[in-house]
This record gives sequence, structure tokens and C-alpha cells, in this order.
Amino acid sequence: MTAADLTDIISDNIASFPLSPPRIPEPESAERRSYRTVWISDVHLGTKGCNAELLIDFLDHVDSETMYLVGDIIDGWRLKKKFYWPAAHNDIVWRIMKRARRGTRVVYIPGNHDEMFRQFTGLNFGGIEIRRAAFHDTADGRRLMVLHGDEFDAVMLSHRWLAFVGDHAYHLMMKLNHTVNAVRRWLGKPYWSLSKAAKHKVKNAVEFIGKYEEVVARAAGERGVDGVVCGHIHTAEFRMFEHNGKPVEYWNDGDWVEGCNALVEHHDGRMEILHWPEEMKRREVAATAQDDADAPPSAREAA
Repeated sequence: MTAADLTDIISDNIASFPLSPPRIPEPESAERRSYRTVWISDVHLGTKGCNAELLIDFLDHVDSETMYLVGDIIDGWRLKKKFYWPAAHNDIVWRIMKRARRGTRVVYIPGNHDEMFRQFTGLNFGGIEIRRAAFHDTADGRRLMVLHGDEFDAVMLSHRWLAFVGDHAYHLMMKLNHTVNAVRRWLGKPYWSLSKAAKHKVKNAVEFIGKYEEVVARAAGERGVDGVVCGHIHTAEFRMFEHNGKPVEYWNDGDWVEGCNALVEHHDGRMEILHWPEEMKRREVAATAQDDADAPPSAREAA
């Protein structure tokens, strides 16, 4: 399958959006949080590692004026090898397209895994703007550069073949991660990322992440902005750096394969990284507590 073939398949899916209702409808009564801006990246639609159900839950409980899709939303590398597109992945595309139709500004910045869409930079598909990079002004006046971040990955730049080898090994770990979490769900335990835990235990991975963050922040400083938002390395993080005596913010919005994170801007400009499995757990605990509080005294005593 060529990049053109893949683009045709996805374009056909987008073109049929109005006629393709989602498998899981949007809940009408769900309580939705309102943010000024949302950033998500590294969803990897088209792979079994994508935590589609968690992302659907996120999209069903969060609204924003602007949404940035910061690369690797669709995994073209894997789809070229084997086409995999379950209904839940279509539901995510449906929700994002509907969000754009409702008036949310949606900006899509393709990454290395969905680089076939970079050829459409500057165009608009179904209300979704495709950009190579973007600049975002926060409510409190800071200017942030937004890009995927593979531009600063030494492996991607110098040894592209090694990146493909690493991608294969990574997806093997994702299969194991899927099995581990299937067992955890059966035991009634929350989502846990095996690969994320392993990454934080391996010294070389930690050193790579630290160096990557430093290089990206320096690039933002050289461009005279106040900070940068990126993805690519599947590690949600906030750090402060300094460039020529000026502070530079580094934000990574994480991923929806390992950590299931999103970066949000509140309406006053305050930024926050959301760890969605934890948010879901808090919501479940609050709902249980509310049910207990609403139960008649006799039921509580019996419990």
C-alpha cells in the first residue's frame, strides 16, 4: 500500500462522515468540561496499541474553543504493512470532524507516522486546518510554538532505518501492554502502561528524553517565543528552560498509547496536563460516593 493509496482510503472515510454514524454515540447528558485550548498527539489510529475507548471518553467529556492535533494521529507506517481500522477508530475521526463542524477550530500538524498528510499543508479538509507548525497565543499573552517534534529527533534525522526497527519493537511491547491491561481489567484494576514504566527505568531512555526536551526548548528560544508544545516521545511533561536569560516553557502533551494524556489551557491561560485514566477513576469514585449519598438510610445501613 502506497501513501497515495492510504490517503485515498482515509479521504474516502472523511468524505462519508455525514453518512457514517459512530458505533458509540456521543452521550447527550454527559457533563462536559470547557477549556480554551486542547492539545493531543500520538493517538496512532490504525494500530492495536491505540487506547481508543479512553480517547472517546475524553472527547465525550471535554470541549474547547481550539483543538490542536499534534501529529501521529494516524499511524501510516503500520497501516502500510497491515490495514487495521476498527469501528472505535472511526468513532474518533467522527467526533473530531463533528467538533470542527460545531465551530471548534481544529488544527492538524502531521508527525512522522502520518507524514503523508504533510503534502496537504495549508489546506483545509472538512473544517480541519493542516499546518506544518503553528503558533498559539494564550489568554494571558504568552506565545507558544506548536509542532510534532520529530524534527529534533536525532534517530529520525540520522538513522531513519533505525527508527523503523525501533517502531517494530515498540509495537511488540504494545501487544504485551494490551494483554497486561486485559488481565488488569478482568481483575477490576485501572489502566497501567507497561512501556511507560519500562521507559522510566531505562537510563538511556531517560537521557534521550532529557536531551530531546532541552533541544526542543532551545529551538523555541531561538525563535523568540515563550514556549513550545510538542509530542512525539510519548512522555507528557512540563519543564522550564532558559535561553539567553529568558525563560522558555517546554510542554509535551503525551500520547494515547501509553499514558493517555492531554494538555489543556484554561480560559485564564493556565496550562495543565491531564492524565485521563486518573480523571476517569476520580469520576467513578465521585459517582459512587454520590450514589451512596443518594441512597435511603436503610440501604446504606444494609450495605
